[in-house]
Amino acid sequence: MAKINYGGQALIEGVMMNGPQGYALAARTAAGDIIYKQGSRQNTGKKTGILKLPIFRGLVSFFSSLKIGMSALTWSASFSEEEEEQLGTKEIVLATVLAFVFTVVIFIVVPVLIGSWLLPYVGFFGRSLVEGILKVGFFLAYLILIARQPDIARVFAYHGAEHKTISALEAGEHLTSENTKKYSTIHPRCGTSFIMMVMILTIFIFTFVGNTTVLNRIIIKIVLLPVIMGISYELFRLPLKFPNSRLVKALVAPGLAMQKLTTREPDAAMLEVAITALMMTPGFPQGDNVLPPRVYAEGEAPPTGRTEKEEANPNAG
Repeated sequence: MAKINYGGQALIEGVMMNGPQGYALAARTAAGDIIYKQGSRQNTGKKTGILKLPIFRGLVSFFSSLKIGMSALTWSASFSEEEEEQLGTKEIVLATVLAFVFTVVIFIVVPVLIGSWLLPYVGFFGRSLVEGILKVGFFLAYLILIARQPDIARVFAYHGAEHKTISALEAGEHLTSENTKKYSTIHPRCGTSFIMMVMILTIFIFTFVGNTTVLNRIIIKIVLLPVIMGISYELFRLPLKFPNSRLVKALVAPGLAMQKLTTREPDAAMLEVAITALMMTPGFPQGDNVLPPRVYAEGEAPPTGRTEKEEANPNAG
């Protein structure tokens, strides 16, 4: 039987886990319950024609994951916000557009402007190197700044819980918070490594873009970004095929190092949420694993909070 590789994403007070047959979301409510929701991937493994080819399959996978990930974040936020503070569809769309514009300006426009200004002094290769260094620098500064916010620090801790749980599964461990906590918060198939690969590739590829105007260079970078993401996806999959290759380990090393900024050590309650998300992923072979206490499917949780008896006995399910 082929080995099944699970992936995931940290949410707001929760975790999403992905498998070949679907995905599951799990979040901790203010009352201490764990609520989960399942979703299917009906089109997974049914790509045909050009969508099965390298680069194209990576783009399909990326945008599919992005769509599900945004929906998952919105779902998890509903358990951590007051009803009057919850974002509607329009607010989410606006926030997404603004985030995209911010990303283009900070990680494409500003580095190109500075690199082009320095072009007479550093040459074509130096310009791409300067742009790449600026991108990485901006990204690191961004991560360091947002990590100071308590809410983001908790998301990073759930990110660590996701990695620990998947590592415990891959090691054949019985899934309990006690067993999973001993594993590292670093994992080679993390999205942080993917982002780092994109940045490294842009340095190499845009070295070969000739002398052109600043506007043309910005347009070329935006147009070629999907191609770079598709190539990065193929490189991102290399650890699955060549886990012991020194070259592959060297390639993913920068991304692994960056994960030290995007993960934190989770507590036992966070690990329980990650374990729930993994166990409830469609098609997951649960075996002898047992769900943590007080786990409910969406819509089945006690609507009025916990009773006095349940508060006195936190393990009541």
